[in-house]
Amino acid sequence: MAKSTLRKVTMAVLAPAMAIGATVGLASAPASAAVWSSCDQWANTSLNGYTLYNNIWGSGAGSQCIWANSGTNWGVNANHPNTGGIKSYPNSKKVINKSITSLGSLSSSYNVSVPSSGAYNTSYDIWDTDYDYEIMLWVNKTGAVGPLGSSQGNVTLGGHTWTVYKGTNGANEVFSFVRTSNSSSGTVNILPILKWIKDTKGWFGNETIGDVQFGFEITSSSGGLNFTANNLTVSSS
Repeated sequence: MAKSTLRKVTMAVLAPAMAIGATVGLASAPASAAVWSSCDQWANTSLNGYTLYNNIWGSGAGSQCIWANSGTNWGVNANHPNTGGIKSYPNSKKVINKSITSLGSLSSSYNVSVPSSGAYNTSYDIWDTDYDYEIMLWVNKTGAVGPLGSSQGNVTLGGHTWTVYKGTNGANEVFSFVRTSNSSSGTVNILPILKWIKDTKGWFGNETIGDVQFGFEITSSSGGLNFTANNLTVSSS
């Protein structure tokens, strides 16, 4: 459902700004001092091998501030109105740049604190280097949100059971794996999921995996809600 960070930025720059620049300062970073924080719409920084993005890209967005203690511990306070459409995808990104067959392993561990209200999903957003294919792994979701495409049934892969959806957003194909129950912490073995798409389903070939992003795809968070990645690590060989 999401677009790459680059494409999200491009889309939002071309679309009306909706006075985002005038509102982002309304949210606040956590009281404790962070290594880095910003309320800028496209704020980004690199820490410990990860790139962090505030990434307020959707139309009608409200305010959002990002903070980070490290590349693996960060969060946002977001106050987006209770309207439809994705407003933002604050995330951390690890660059892989290896083909599926050359990867010996690709996995990630996550631990998040998320609100009980609002509308959002916590998800991995995995891209090939050409941005032809997007693989989303939803580990939890709340409110009126759902993936693109049609259901392809359930599958157990990478240590979790998912409902798989296959669709397109007009620019690229999207394969969404929605965990059948919400999880706030765990480990995902990503490589078997990529191999299942490639070898079992034949939906793409030996793609080179570029970005592994992890973040919060927020549709609404009225009143200001906190989303925290307590610990997020991506490893590959």
